[in-house]
Amino acid sequence: MEHTKCLIIGSGPAGYTAGIYTGRADLHPMLYEGIQPGGQLTITTEIENFPGYPEGISGTAMMADLRKQAERFGTDIRSGAIESIDLSSRPFKAIDDHGNEIEAETVVIATGASARWLGLDSEKHFYGQGVSACATCDGFFYKNLEVAVVGGGDTACEEASYLATLCKKVYQIVRRDELRASKAMQHRVLNDPKIEVVWNSVTEDILGNDMDGVTGARLKNVKTGEIRELDIAGFFVAIGHQPNTAFLNGQLKLDEAGYIKVQNPSSATSVPGVFAAGDVCDPNYRQACVAAAKGCVAGIDVERFLHQ
Repeated sequence: MEHTKCLIIGSGPAGYTAGIYTGRADLHPMLYEGIQPGGQLTITTEIENFPGYPEGISGTAMMADLRKQAERFGTDIRSGAIESIDLSSRPFKAIDDHGNEIEAETVVIATGASARWLGLDSEKHFYGQGVSACATCDGFFYKNLEVAVVGGGDTACEEASYLATLCKKVYQIVRRDELRASKAMQHRVLNDPKIEVVWNSVTEDILGNDMDGVTGARLKNVKTGEIRELDIAGFFVAIGHQPNTAFLNGQLKLDEAGYIKVQNPSSATSVPGVFAAGDVCDPNYRQACVAAAKGCVAGIDVERFLHQ
């Protein structure tokens, strides 16, 4: 069994930044990258709103930079994932997907959250070429163009309202004949002249080609069966996110949506010695720079915990 002062689970901006800070503190952290090294940003074509990259950068390149920086300070970065962990007593015990056992004095959970998708083949095909799950991240690319948002909850309404400040027109595709969002968000959407709510409709297919990316969407009215095609350049899916916490088996306190509860402003969780950072504990912002900041907080919290 291997031993480490700090086990970091996850390799997005939060995980790598936690590695940078704990590495600089001479804690020799061990970091497991998970099934998607670099996290969701590695499938994002271009990032323009992360500080320090005035010309923008691809998600893959930015994660490579963060990875190199964490390695520079001695973070032991490993491929593979942690499949199970016992948080009942310190040192904590984890098992990776190769069956290796790790004993850790502290743990940082930075496993992120995965967007919920419609399940269309075209959705996967055009991801990063017009299909997105983050209006704040990608909305700027569709300035003065027409786009669509799928969903009827608060998140979808927030995305539609944000996109309406940038885009020529926003179609909000809602399966039912009413919005599930709060009254305030409903009022904002229904009174925005740039937003057209398409009621009782589901997306049958996303249209486009490899040169232009998304060019449209085919919708079906669930009540009448009528088919309608939208001419759009961007398609935003806003039907929620699923935090990646299944491997914890309920050992930490979660909120009603399944995100890890932390003791703000720290990154401490309900188990002493276990910290969380990034989208796995952030249902509100889900931004790379916020995740990196929380990774910094977790790294400092780990150092202080071990020195107590």
